[in-house]
Amino acid sequence: MRAELQCHPETPAIAVGTVRAEIGLSFDEGFVLCFIVEGEIDRIVLPAGEGQLVIADGPTDGLWQGTCFEAFLTEDDTPDYTEFNYSPDGRWACYQFDDYRSLLGPDDLAPWDMAAERAPASYRLRIEPGIFPDRGSRLALSAVIEEIDGTKSYWALAHPPGKPDFHHPDCFTLTLGAPDQA
Repeated sequence: MRAELQCHPETPAIAVGTVRAEIGLSFDEGFVLCFIVEGEIDRIVLPAGEGQLVIADGPTDGLWQGTCFEAFLTEDDTPDYTEFNYSPDGRWACYQFDDYRSLLGPDDLAPWDMAAERAPASYRLRIEPGIFPDRGSRLALSAVIEEIDGTKSYWALAHPPGKPDFHHPDCFTLTLGAPDQA
């Protein structure tokens, strides 16, 4: 499944042209995300190099304050959800909520694997969170992109009215199907 993220109208990007995601769900790999940023990559705050990332030993709070890719997952139309945050340098965080912005606490769901590919006009971050969501789970995807001049743009599948709010129920626009049996 592929999805295009939209830039929030109040936070226009200068160096970023598009942000999109590829979502996979299989019996072998579980849930797999790949975020793709296209634009002037050398003007975006990203670590140098590419390849397998060293995943941080424990969660890091505040990743959304810089370049960060996020996934929000809820099951069975319940108000509770899980938030996953991934920094391009291998740091991560995971949080459990029992309702809109009602934090239960952090979780230790570290990603199984993270890999990056960097080119002059594109950046890809592939993440295997190590979970196997149920068919019918709803998903919200978002990204904060920081440019080297300090500009920050906020990207999501959908934006509710007002300031950027990735936790809002209107952002959960994708429904996961059955895993591929290949």
